[in-house]
Amino acid sequence: MKILILGAGAVGGYFGARLHQSGADVTFLLREPRAAKIKKEGLAIKSPKGDATLPIKIVTNGGEGGPYDVVILACKAYDLDSAMAAIAPAVGAGTTVVPLLNGLAHFAALDKKFGADKVVGGLARIGGMLGPNGEVMHTSPFAAVAFGERGGRPARAPLQALDAACKKAGIEGGLSATIDQDLWDKWIMLTSLAAMCCTLRGATVDIIAADEGTALMAETVDECRGVAAAEGFDPGDKNVAQLKGFLTQRGSVFAASMLGDLEKGGPIEGRHVIGDMLERARRHGLPAPHLRTAYAVVQAYEARRARGGLAQKGN
Repeated sequence: MKILILGAGAVGGYFGARLHQSGADVTFLLREPRAAKIKKEGLAIKSPKGDATLPIKIVTNGGEGGPYDVVILACKAYDLDSAMAAIAPAVGAGTTVVPLLNGLAHFAALDKKFGADKVVGGLARIGGMLGPNGEVMHTSPFAAVAFGERGGRPARAPLQALDAACKKAGIEGGLSATIDQDLWDKWIMLTSLAAMCCTLRGATVDIIAADEGTALMAETVDECRGVAAAEGFDPGDKNVAQLKGFLTQRGSVFAASMLGDLEKGGPIEGRHVIGDMLERARRHGLPAPHLRTAYAVVQAYEARRARGGLAQKGN
């Protein structure tokens, strides 16, 4: 099985490296500057599960090296349009596209571009970032992927082969028969976390230090759960209780990557993660005051970033 991974950041770089280490036929599709650096120095991984610097196969054009059985999209949601254009030459008649993007908004665009029959569900659970020298910094104790057929259909052969490759590489997760619910469960978690981290400008440890922090986090989870339930994907009382416990655990320094991107002044996935959840809440007539506030916060940040800085202060 031939695998093409778009991107060598925290997600694509980490999981692709582990697949490569186990002997899988993996090629990375990268932009020229990143490609040149890794060709010269190798793909460096720093991880509690083991460090490595690996020579990997790289292409800078999706038409090179194919055809591919599986194309994994490991990009930020705001880069989706350019990512689809980049992988288009690599998607053939028998190619399966596995997106590992946050939220659900990307499926409509991918289905329109490649056909719903080629696009499956996928998600990643990992904490990480690129280090100062371009190394992949895996910072969480967990590193898992899940993928599967949307609508609960039987898994096609390439997904079964990808599952076997992940197991050989020691990657947690793999093939899921409930990927639609998995996607919603992650989106609830991520939206709640990102909304509170960006609104209150802190990690979970900072949020629960605030008098109203724990209550605000739990109420945001409830808002997101309401949207999921309205769309037919209620995670259930047990899962929600576990999520609230995880997001309000004392001493935890867990934070959404959106907060880090915001603090660095970079682009963020506000519209794709928080905005889309809020839009669905409105569609179902559900009150979502915390999501409204959080989305206003990230929109104000994006407006400020677009005009290049702070407004002039008066006396």
